Amino acid sequence: MQVKDRVCVVTGAAGGIGEAVARAYAEGGARGVVVADLKTARDRLARVAGDIDGLAVTADVGLEDDVKALIAAAEDKYGPIDVFFSNAGLLRKGQEAASDADWEVNWRVHVMSHVYAARALVPGMLARGSGYLLNTASAAGLLASLNAMSYGVTKSAAVALAEHLAIQYGDRGIRVSVLCPQSVQTAMSTPGPSAARVDGVLQPAEVARMVIEAMAEERFLILSHPQVQEYMQRKAANRNRWLGGMRRLRDRIHGAQAQR
Repeated sequence: MQVKDRVCVVTGAAGGIGEAVARAYAEGGARGVVVADLKTARDRLARVAGDIDGLAVTADVGLEDDVKALIAAAEDKYGPIDVFFSNAGLLRKGQEAASDADWEVNWRVHVMSHVYAARALVPGMLARGSGYLLNTASAAGLLASLNAMSYGVTKSAAVALAEHLAIQYGDRGIRVSVLCPQSVQTAMSTPGPSAARVDGVLQPAEVARMVIEAMAEERFLILSHPQVQEYMQRKAANRNRWLGGMRRLRDRIHGAQAQR
């Protein structure tokens, strides 16, 4: 799908990948671009919308009513939505002992936000015979997240959800892609050691270019770092060996404290 003359919605758009993709949609000739983010990012969101002559809507995508309101505002302004880029995300470090609140917010933002968008949009897209659902997961959703278990687990669920959507609707006019970036320089990037940085850190604009190219090809899996494909193959070929390698990587990156 080309974005020219399309109505596009982007969540998590006040910065990072979301902002870069929203700007790329506008540069690609989208008929309307709606950018969404939390109320705390209202000023940055308004600046992005102003730069691209789009519509800014504050929303917490972990709440279904907010997702419905976002979609309604977009349709009131521009008409039916062609592309919904469900991109918002967060990072909470910790393992299984992380608080229930951390696990819950990860689940709502990384999984249920995509469910809420699909619930609201799929019927209309099926009726029109066209639409694009693009969800952001992570390379951690294909591999693992060494220091943020709730992040990695819910990103894995996000990948599986995208697969289910693609299976269910891919031959009925709805295209589905899942973006699985490795390290990208965004507000979620934190100082200190990180396994995600071993293959380099990309800028959001580079990832946005990849997203546009992948959408034109209607490619399901979008990888920012090609090395991830090799890691996935190693994981599939010998899971025990891969787990051992991940433990060694854990020790090399995080040291003995990672075992506590």
